[in-house]
Amino acid sequence: MMTPELMRPSPSALRRGLLATAMLLALAACKPNEPAKPAASAAAAADPNLVQVSADMQRQLKIAPAANALISQSERIAGRIDFDEQRVARIGANVTGRVTELKGTLGQSVRAGDLLAQLHSAELGAAQLAYLRARAQVDLHRRNVERAKLLLSADVIGAAELQKRESELAIAEAETRAAADQLRVQGMTARAIEAISKTGAINSTSQVVASASGIVVERKVALGQVIQPADALFTIADLSRLWVTAQVPEQQIAGIQAGQTVSIEVPALQNSRLTGKLVYVGDTVNVENRTVTVRTEVDNADRSLKPAMLATMIIRTRPVERLVVPSAAVVREDDEDHVLQEISAGKYRLVKVKLLPEQDKLRPVESGIKAGDRVVIEGAFHLNNERKRMQAGGQS
Repeated sequence: MMTPELMRPSPSALRRGLLATAMLLALAACKPNEPAKPAASAAAAADPNLVQVSADMQRQLKIAPAANALISQSERIAGRIDFDEQRVARIGANVTGRVTELKGTLGQSVRAGDLLAQLHSAELGAAQLAYLRARAQVDLHRRNVERAKLLLSADVIGAAELQKRESELAIAEAETRAAADQLRVQGMTARAIEAISKTGAINSTSQVVASASGIVVERKVALGQVIQPADALFTIADLSRLWVTAQVPEQQIAGIQAGQTVSIEVPALQNSRLTGKLVYVGDTVNVENRTVTVRTEVDNADRSLKPAMLATMIIRTRPVERLVVPSAAVVREDDEDHVLQEISAGKYRLVKVKLLPEQDKLRPVESGIKAGDRVVIEGAFHLNNERKRMQAGGQS
């Protein structure tokens, strides 16, 4: 049996126990009571892309499933303003000659028939002389035929002689018609040809006249210059209607067809937008740059458009069915597109998506969500701000 002295703890053991108790009390005093974190903040800390909102905020949101819609993709094609080639006239001289007078000037408005230049042509004089000679031969052979008829009736010559002289007359008349045709080719009118037939006077002056009404947009002739019929001296254009042409890469030509409406932006006019219709889509591919030419027509009654101006043609391709979300559903985060997808009632996740440019307030979806996923289509901006607020609160 133990004695009371043996059951009593030793002084050293007692001191150790007291020291341990004191340390535990000190640690308990140094650690304050921390309030429990809300469940929403804890969830945000676990996944910063999640947000859970109250019923009041839930009622301010509009949710709808992502669905397919017919979308026409817009293609922006570099182009330029150009002349309407059906309203352009390139004018030259009809004969070789030297320019003696110039009337047409750049920017001048002219009408069909107006005098543009005048020249002296030895070639024209020679052609008129040939015509007068042919006319003289016709008169001579005509008299020979009449005389032969009288001699034949008097039985002085035979019928063969008359036929010979009639043949010579026919040849002379054919040569006269050919000489007159040559004069018409060289720019002489029927009245002018008839005048030299009566007077026999040769006029070596040739005129270059406007063949169409419009504006003189080019002049390639100087006073005293010797010109040839193949030379283009003046270009006259009707600028009230112009073309816009563009080269569409062959990969983008599918779905583009004549008759569809296009928009045109002209940087020189503060990107003012014009509307036109495609009047031509090329049937061949340019083998050098693998493009197809397209063309539209635009009105230019106020002459604000100038040929050779740069332009951008905005062409909408044939509609195709694509997964879309409303533009209002998209939020930008870290320079990327996102939507807020509903996970459960009142709980949403920020999802990164890859989208195409906006068409009619819809954004075609390339990746990130699938058809049927429910996304916030109204209130997404405020909901994302609430997500950021909760995330910031959870990290404080």
